[in-house]
Amino acid sequence: MQQANVFFLSHGGGPLPLLGEPSHKEMVTCLQSVAAKISKPSAILMISAHFEADPITITASATPKLIYDYYGFPEQAYQVTYPCAGEPQLAEQVQQALQSNGIAANLDTQRGFDHGMFVPLKIMFPEADIPCVQISLHPSLDPLLHLQLGKALQSVDYDNLLIIGSGFTFHNMRAFGTTQSSDVNQQNQAFENWLVNTVADQTLTEQQREQQLLMWSQAPAARFNHPREEHLLPLHVCYGAAMRASSEVFELNIANKLASMYLWQ
Repeated sequence: MQQANVFFLSHGGGPLPLLGEPSHKEMVTCLQSVAAKISKPSAILMISAHFEADPITITASATPKLIYDYYGFPEQAYQVTYPCAGEPQLAEQVQQALQSNGIAANLDTQRGFDHGMFVPLKIMFPEADIPCVQISLHPSLDPLLHLQLGKALQSVDYDNLLIIGSGFTFHNMRAFGTTQSSDVNQQNQAFENWLVNTVADQTLTEQQREQQLLMWSQAPAARFNHPREEHLLPLHVCYGAAMRASSEVFELNIANKLASMYLWQ
């Protein structure tokens, strides 16, 4: 069985990457470069920070609509299109993989794609010709459950699959709204240093790496960077699907904060 490529991305602020907002320029360039270096996938399985459901839910529509789940942006932000198809057969495979690993999972033929999915994919694959399926987070935000979710995805047998976790390695909304300060920058840097080391250090055993991710809230400045961890947990799913150090790390500035992305090839 071919192992899927896995990519965790930091998706920036709402639709701003699509609106030409200057502080998202590095993010746009990074996503385009990653898309250019991986083989074009047959399908994309996306875990978005903007979709939570109990039990874990999988989109199963063949023709999903878009959900404009952001507020207060210019009119053009609500006219964005990304007419990719769904992939109901892949959705069923994912449900079976989760259930066979003891994780309850529902199919949802009504839910569309949120901006955590269509904003980065419009940058990476603008032709919208790759079918996509979204998986929710679980609202418990339990890191172990999301790591196990990723491990369960290893048993999905689908040729040339790309698994993407769409979150943000920094997600303190108040700090986004404040001017730059040395205290904010130091806390942002401290967590980023810990995260890059945890995900990419080849000298760690997988047991050590897994344990550090499970105990992420004890990392330096963890709760400053993630007052609520829904934007970090797609990374746990990605690591569970890969179970090895990331093959490439991308460190960049997004919305005037340090952030990172991780690729497993």
